[in-house]
Amino acid sequence: MQGIKDLTHGPINRQLFKLALPIMATSFIQMAYSLTDMAWVGRLGSEAVAVIGSVGILTWMSGSISLLNKVGAEVSVGQSIGAQNQESAKNFASHNVTIALIISLCWGCLLFILARPILNIYDLDTHITDDAVSYLRIVSTALPFIFLSAAFTGIYNAAGRSQIPFYISGSGLVLNILLDPLFIFEFKMGTNGAAYATWISQAVVFFIFIYQLRIRDMLLGRFSFFVKLKKQYTYRIFKLGFPVAMLNTLFAFVNMFLCRTASIHGGHIGLMTFTTGGQIEAITWNTSQGFSTALSAFIAQNYAAGNNNRVIRSWHTTLWMTLIFGSICTLLFVFFGNEIFSIFVPEKNAYEAGGVFLRIDGYSQLFMMLEITMQGVFYGIGRTVPPAIISISCNYLRIPLALFLISLGLGVEGIWWAVCFTTVLKGLILLLWFVVIRKKVFKTNKSEESFVFSKE
Repeated sequence: MQGIKDLTHGPINRQLFKLALPIMATSFIQMAYSLTDMAWVGRLGSEAVAVIGSVGILTWMSGSISLLNKVGAEVSVGQSIGAQNQESAKNFASHNVTIALIISLCWGCLLFILARPILNIYDLDTHITDDAVSYLRIVSTALPFIFLSAAFTGIYNAAGRSQIPFYISGSGLVLNILLDPLFIFEFKMGTNGAAYATWISQAVVFFIFIYQLRIRDMLLGRFSFFVKLKKQYTYRIFKLGFPVAMLNTLFAFVNMFLCRTASIHGGHIGLMTFTTGGQIEAITWNTSQGFSTALSAFIAQNYAAGNNNRVIRSWHTTLWMTLIFGSICTLLFVFFGNEIFSIFVPEKNAYEAGGVFLRIDGYSQLFMMLEITMQGVFYGIGRTVPPAIISISCNYLRIPLALFLISLGLGVEGIWWAVCFTTVLKGLILLLWFVVIRKKVFKTNKSEESFVFSKE
């Protein structure tokens, strides 16, 4: 297959590292877009950070929805490659891109039109809400670039060429870093300047992807970007990607409620602490997501090829990787929370409140990495529902648990403890689930997928 790396043979550790490191770096780059905005806007004050934070939940939700086609591409294209069926891989790639465009246009229009009523949920001061509405409307028009780039990233990951999205996303980040201070301070555009810098950077990333796919690589023989949707491919993509997108989207709804609760009990400092703390926590999340995505792509090819032993060995290897990094992040958050938070928001009362959040959240970092690693295993074997069930259930448990802890007099810290406890629960339950079903999974007849992966 043109432009493809075969992951069904060769040393497992080396292949996982070579696949995971660019994915991790790409995840950090995506995270760095928001952190760069936070870092520059933080110089305008905590109210400006609250503007970015309130919209950050919605941009996170948008990223969650785009996972439908990113994960859909990683698994469907990856399993087609493992089954040595290029025609199926091309069809899945085309369908993922087409679906990504349709969803991004619909979701972007919805956010643009309903920006004010959505942001009124936070009950912030009027001038903060006005700035947030303007910021959201600018960012919403860039969603087609973001969604299509996510689909392209999934296709490259499935093909074992994760370094390409890293280089392309890195170019966008460098541009964003250069444009942020120019638009925010030099052009005196404030928070809107950060939105315009992100818009331009994401557009550039999209067009570089187009050039790479069409001119440089001709991946999968120049598959069509937009096609008339066929039922069998569309159904398979939604079956794989919808549970992932849904669990992450519903997670965002939970966080919107918790953000409002933090705002009620802690003012804009409470909201800023939760949203900025979540961005900092993304350091751990994106690292584990890189390992998880690499594991998913690796398992997808090997599972379809019937290499069950390589699947298990890759799972064990990834668990050790995440164990080491998760322990390091726990130590940093627990003992150096104030110092880490002050990098992004230098106000004393803000970084002290943020330090408390990071200390409490730090106790759950290892379990969060365990959860995300196990998600990669389930995604790779094409079973995306179990992680969705566990994540949705435990995430919604946060709401009554947070309210209960607040009623005990813990204030906004009750929210932080609710997040910590449910994160630990998710990691342990998902690990136990896979251990219980592991033997059955590898004995299961994959006949329901034969129409997709059989030679045509």
